[in-house]
Amino acid sequence: MATVTLVGTRLAREGTEFVYQGEADACEGCPYRDQCLNLTPGRRYRITDIREDAHTLDCAVHDTGVTAVEVEPATIRANVAADSAYAGSNVSLEGSCPHTGCPSHEYCEPAGADFELSYRIDSVVGDPPHDFCMLDRDLTLVDLEPPEDA
Repeated sequence: MATVTLVGTRLAREGTEFVYQGEADACEGCPYRDQCLNLTPGRRYRITDIREDAHTLDCAVHDTGVTAVEVEPATIRANVAADSAYAGSNVSLEGSCPHTGCPSHEYCEPAGADFELSYRIDSVVGDPPHDFCMLDRDLTLVDLEPPEDA
């Protein structure tokens, strides 16, 4: 189900994904707080529609202002243990990885995911982008369903 919110005009493109970071200090006293601060912090969202005839509103955080868009929780692409990588199964992330230069790092520590939560696998993508895991993990790249509270 789509939610209407406000995002910076530079981000307001259909298909753009972002992780909602919550309230910034500059949001204090803003008259648009209720329309803007209505998502779950730390969750990944995808813009599904730009509201027609929406006005650009001044914003202390976004230098070009904000506009109304529709968003919905987005899947999270992640590496998980290969032995449990089946569509429909529940998994947790393997844990943090210090190898930030690895081509799979963004999938081992995906933005918008929490190591403490369990996720349901939406679909299996396939082999991860790395040739070998420096932590000797056997991983598969999957899309995780968004958490229920997103």
